[in-house]
Amino acid sequence: MPKPSSEEMTKRLLILSSKLGYQTRGFAEAARKLGVEVFFGSDRCHQLEDPWGDDAVPLHFERPEQAARIIIERARTMPVDAVLALGDRPTEAAARAARALGLTYNSPASVQACRSKLRQREILRAAGLPVPEFFSFGPGEPLGTVLPRVKFPCVVKPLSLAASQGVIRVNDAREFASGVARIRALLESPEIQATREPLLDRLLVERYIPGKEVALEGLLDRGGLRVLAIFDKPDPLEGPYFEETIYVTPSRLSAEVQARIVECAGQTVRALGLAHGPLHAEFRVNAEGPWVLEAAPRPIGGLCSRALRFGPSSDGEMIFLEELLVRHALGLPGSDLQREPRAAGVMMIPVPQGGILERVEGMEAATAVPGVEEIQITARLHDFIAAWPEGSSYLGFIFARGATPEEVEAALRTSHEKLRFVLTPRLPVEHPARRRMPVVSD
Repeated sequence: MPKPSSEEMTKRLLILSSKLGYQTRGFAEAARKLGVEVFFGSDRCHQLEDPWGDDAVPLHFERPEQAARIIIERARTMPVDAVLALGDRPTEAAARAARALGLTYNSPASVQACRSKLRQREILRAAGLPVPEFFSFGPGEPLGTVLPRVKFPCVVKPLSLAASQGVIRVNDAREFASGVARIRALLESPEIQATREPLLDRLLVERYIPGKEVALEGLLDRGGLRVLAIFDKPDPLEGPYFEETIYVTPSRLSAEVQARIVECAGQTVRALGLAHGPLHAEFRVNAEGPWVLEAAPRPIGGLCSRALRFGPSSDGEMIFLEELLVRHALGLPGSDLQREPRAAGVMMIPVPQGGILERVEGMEAATAVPGVEEIQITARLHDFIAAWPEGSSYLGFIFARGATPEEVEAALRTSHEKLRFVLTPRLPVEHPARRRMPVVSD
């Protein structure tokens, strides 16, 4: 990889994220490797005086106009050359700040369209994209008036949470009433209320779409879509909850089906008005073709980006997705490197049950599985970890590479089987939605 020039060494990247978690550190390390200065903005408490020692600007992402004004004011003394938003919550503040600073990025309107699951559905339906039938209802509507509109099976979800938090499949009227009550209890919890997300009192109802689920990781460059990877999700995501586990690329779907997914992704991007930066999109695929589940102007969450490597460069170096995105944002050489041809995958280690994480066993055996490159346990010992649908944070990540997707999937499963997570219930037992839950940060 060519070394950054003296001009490139002076560049400064603004990274916006909800808290400064492990995903943020990966992007910051990639930027610093390139000699780029990093300027952080996060939704940490403004009353704490730089508790992590990173000089991050405290922002309220639920007030994107205010957050953008603070960023613009700081940029008067610390000019920035590009902005990256990690996670869904910072994207609108990033868009507003980028527009005011004259940086190439998505428009605020396009990002707003993605922030609400309801608004995104409305725009994609109007554009003729394949989306499930849907409607929304609020707290003042009795279930007796809502149920006649429901077609079972269906999926009920909040309008703005991420990582499948609060998403429940229901198959009849009894399950619908129970699921709605559970989601409402989650949305009324102090942890969720503290996010001050808009429309926390409204729910979205969608017809359940059967089929295989895939994720597309892309990179937009002034309106053009470059597909970086299509991930298969080999575990069936049929409910009642939708905690994800394994991602493997390249996809084992036929070339024809993959081409239809790419075409659908391009149409989705154009309908939403997205134009520049990372794209993460998810689809259900069945005999009727691909159905759009979501599109978000952000990179894949958690540490999953480390499943993707690009290169080799002229000096034989491979780079991870984080560095590719930093290079693209700043216009540095190397953002056009192609993904390595080997199969790769990641397992987001699922939470078997809610509880306090006491210890992790079997790490040595799990790491020794052929094909496994790395295991990172991101959950902290002695913290309470909530299972889905109330939860949103995984126990950790397993990474594997191999000659084929089948080989990678087998390595991930074998490694996971050797791990044992000891979780103990926290007393007194409470309703699951009332327990302390980690707020998703990546």
